[in-house]
Amino acid sequence: MNNTQACHPGLAPGSNFLKEGGARREAGVTVWSKERPMQNFIDIIKARGFVHQMTDEAGLRTLLETPGQTAYIGFDCTAKSLHVGSLLQIMLLRWWQKCGHKPIVLLGGGTTKIGDPSGKDESRPPLTDLQINENMESLKQVFSQFLSFSNNESSTPENAAIMVNNDDWLSCLNYAQFLRDYGRHFSINRMLTMDSVKLRLEREQTLSFLEFNYMILQAYDFVELNRRHGCRVQMGGSDQWGNIVNGVELGRRLNPVSVKSIVEAKSDEIDEFGKFKHELFGITSPLLTTSSGAKMGKTAAGAVWLNSDLLSPYDYWQFWRNTEDADVERFLKLFTELSLEEIAQFDFKSAKINDAKIVLATEATTMLHGRVAAERAAQTAADTFSGAGVSADLPEIFVDGARLAQGIPISELLVEANFAASNSEGRRLIKGNGVSLNDEKVTDESARIDLNHFAGATPKLSKGKKQHALVKIH
Repeated sequence: MNNTQACHPGLAPGSNFLKEGGARREAGVTVWSKERPMQNFIDIIKARGFVHQMTDEAGLRTLLETPGQTAYIGFDCTAKSLHVGSLLQIMLLRWWQKCGHKPIVLLGGGTTKIGDPSGKDESRPPLTDLQINENMESLKQVFSQFLSFSNNESSTPENAAIMVNNDDWLSCLNYAQFLRDYGRHFSINRMLTMDSVKLRLEREQTLSFLEFNYMILQAYDFVELNRRHGCRVQMGGSDQWGNIVNGVELGRRLNPVSVKSIVEAKSDEIDEFGKFKHELFGITSPLLTTSSGAKMGKTAAGAVWLNSDLLSPYDYWQFWRNTEDADVERFLKLFTELSLEEIAQFDFKSAKINDAKIVLATEATTMLHGRVAAERAAQTAADTFSGAGVSADLPEIFVDGARLAQGIPISELLVEANFAASNSEGRRLIKGNGVSLNDEKVTDESARIDLNHFAGATPKLSKGKKQHALVKIH
């Protein structure tokens, strides 16, 4: 049994419980308990492909020998929902908790006001405090699907997750005092070499002084979480490496380690390994793209959102079902909890790869939306593709009766169903024989749907063989 399987022994595809005692599974979250041995977080995430860089692997391994260690990942509140591109980070927090440690979800109520320049070609449009707070409230619902936030049967006091807002301390800073206490620890020369700054300047694109301060505030977040919650580890995408290292080094500068300081330190400042409790660590994961080079979480129709009010469980299931063949094995390791042995049993080199895609879609959807919604989505897809009938669980688009009286261009409906980004793209799809209405090809680019199409069953609009939506009247 490898480390991955040991973290959830006996978990088979589709199972809702663990077959071995000592761990509890509630609302989809399985966590360590005192009755079962600790599992090695680093071995697990390395084997499953989560690791890009670490600041001090040997020191981190030693730290993690004791349960209840704390790590955080920050999420700025720039939209009402995260998309699939953020799921890798959420899964890291989930594995951290499953292996007996305490995750912190840091919502960037403060840093969202600044704007992270990492990986961006231009400044983000500024958001109002009201927009940021609305986004923050909307984001919260996703994390509870993956983490256990309370001390109940699904967690222990050592590893119950918490959610905090960095505006709680950033909004209270005195600018002059902050620069005096912390600004002196940052070198402009070093900051200019960070990718988030360097790449923007090399492209001769504007970088505001506001954005330039982001890395300082993220570093400060790390030491503040260490003070408030004993947080020792920050995780993030590889584009965050410079910001994470800044936090690690800020902690070191504020708490310099030397033989003299070790001797003179108070007993509660030194951990059982003889190191300062303030010593900090960083882990980054690779930035995820598909095998064809596409950015993870983006499709031709837009972002693959995690909030169910922005993307239905069926559409989410379909996103995973449509995974490129070359990505299926990798995504099973990253976005499901199947053991590596179970994953190795799939045939990834023949038509049977579709079986693995269905398992990937169902397991990934189960984690976000629950087993019932995932299996309903799978059944809806099976019924639709087999021609067994039109399922009421297909996504729906609603149109006004007055529009139907005049006739609505099918190219417009394709946009409303998120099957095309524009009317012109919709017309190109029709021209390429990629659109059907009630399973009949639409060949006329100017074709319209009107009230006559509602005389029988509810009209079904299709793009290719895998994307379908029911057209209904308000």
